[in-house]
Amino acid sequence: MKNKHLISAPILGALLCPGTSPAQEPAATAGERLFRTRCASCHSLNTGENRVGPHLSGLVGRSAGSVAGARYSKALSASGFVWDEERLHAYLNNPRQAVPGTTMSVSVRDQAQRSAIITYLQNLSTGPIH
Repeated sequence: MKNKHLISAPILGALLCPGTSPAQEPAATAGERLFRTRCASCHSLNTGENRVGPHLSGLVGRSAGSVAGARYSKALSASGFVWDEERLHAYLNNPRQAVPGTTMSVSVRDQAQRSAIITYLQNLSTGPIH
């Protein structure tokens, strides 16, 4: 049987999701999986749904400590920075070093895992991708 009518998976993916390049897909997929296993028990992606930590919808480009109704440490509330890729890498690598006094204790030491999670969050954010 000839397969002249079959479309390869990357081509089909590009046709169905034109805003996503095949190179971005694996990072986003890995990032989503890592988010679910490493972050989702404390953070939601739904606006207004705070858990132990604030929701992360629209995180990139948002001022730290600014989600209404979320419980923040005094240190994070007073930090005065905006979340971007550089801040997220530093914070996820070692939250208590990046923001002394923060209550977040979970870290993601592996750079590839951090990058995948950050890419996933950037793709979900309404702000600019940094």
